[in-house]
Amino acid sequence: MAPKYGINTRLVKVVNDDHNKASIPPIYQSTTFKADSIDGFSNSKYDYTRSGNPTRTVLQKHLESIFDCKFAWAVNSGMACLDVILSAHVKPGEEVIAGQDLYGGSDRLLHFFEKKSNLVIKHYDTTNLSLMKKVITPKTKLVLLESPTNPLINVVDVRAITDHAHKVNPDCVVVFDNTMMTPLLMSPLELGVDIQYESATKYLNGHHDIMAGVLATNNEEIAKKLFYVINATGSGLAPFDSWLLIRGLKTLSIRLEREQENCRKLANYLVSKGFKVRYTGLKDHPQYDLHNSQCRGPGAVLSFETGDLNFSSTIIEHCEIFSTTVSFGSVSSLISLPLRMSHASIDPSVLEDRNFPQDLIRICTGIEDIEDLINDLDNAIRIATRKCNAKL
Repeated sequence: MAPKYGINTRLVKVVNDDHNKASIPPIYQSTTFKADSIDGFSNSKYDYTRSGNPTRTVLQKHLESIFDCKFAWAVNSGMACLDVILSAHVKPGEEVIAGQDLYGGSDRLLHFFEKKSNLVIKHYDTTNLSLMKKVITPKTKLVLLESPTNPLINVVDVRAITDHAHKVNPDCVVVFDNTMMTPLLMSPLELGVDIQYESATKYLNGHHDIMAGVLATNNEEIAKKLFYVINATGSGLAPFDSWLLIRGLKTLSIRLEREQENCRKLANYLVSKGFKVRYTGLKDHPQYDLHNSQCRGPGAVLSFETGDLNFSSTIIEHCEIFSTTVSFGSVSSLISLPLRMSHASIDPSVLEDRNFPQDLIRICTGIEDIEDLINDLDNAIRIATRKCNAKL
C-alpha cells in the first residue's frame, strides 16, 4: 500500500508515466490523436482534446491527490465551474439558494440562468444558521456557499448547513466555492459538501498568467454529470494551461504561507490606524471560533472600511506597490474597491438591500516584504487624509 504523503509533498510530487521518463510532464499540444485502426478508434484512450488530453489527465490526477478526492476536473475558468455545475444539476423551475454576500461573477451567472432557464434564485444571509434551516426545504435543488464570503469576510457554518440540506432533501446538491481558502486551509468535501470548486486562476496557479477552474467531488454519479457537460461544451482546460497549472501548484504552499503572514501583519496595522477591519485572523472577528473550527488558517484576503467613499478611492489611487485590479491569489499584492470593480455588475438597489459598504476596500496580499507593503499603504493613507481634510 502506497504511503499517504502530507499535503506539501503531494503538491510537489506529480505522477507522470511519460514513456521518455521526463522528470517534468510534457505538454501534448495536440487536438487530435491517431488510432491504430478504424475499429480500434472507439477504444483509444484519447481521440480529441475536448474529451481528454494526456496533459490534462496528469493535472487532474494531481488535483485528486491534492484535494484528497476521488474525481477532479479542470476547466477553463472558475466561472466555468459554476456554469458546468448549474448546467449539470439544475432544471428549469428548480430552486437555488445562495448567499447575499457573493462573488459578483457568481451573482451575475446565477441571474443569467434565472432569466434564461427560469431558475428560482433566492439569496439569504448564509451566516444565519437558523434562517438557513428555515429556507432550505425539500424544494431546494442546489445550495451555493462561500466562506469566508467575498468581500465582506463573513463565515458560514458549512457542516451544519450541508447536513440540514441533505436531511430535508437527499437529492439537494451542496456546492462550495473554496477559492479563497484553497485545499491547504480548508477541506469542504470533508465537511459534507457534494462539490468543491475553485478558481485556479487565483491561488492554485498563483501568478495571474492563466485562467482555470477546478471541480472536485467524491460522488461518481455527480462526477459523470459534470464530465458530460465539460465534454459537450468543450470547457476542459487547454494543454498548455494545464501544464502551467501543474507548475504553479508546486509552490502553492510556500506562496500562501508568506501571503497569509503578510495579511496578518497588514490587518494588525490597519486596526492600529483605527479602521474597521474584516479578517478571520483577528480574534475580534465575530465568527473567529467558527472559522477556526473548519479551516486551518485565515488566508490572505482582508477588507476594511474607512467611513468615506472618497477617502477609500484616494487611498487606492495613491498606492504604488498594490496593483489596482480585480481578482486575488497572485504573488503580487492587489487592492480594489469591490463596489466599483468586482461587484459592479450587481444592481445598486440589491447592494443597498444587502447593506454593502460603499467605502469597502479589499486587499489581497502577495509575497513582497511586509515593511514595503505597510509603508506603501501608510503613505497612501496620509495622502488621502491630507486631500480629504483639505476639502472639508
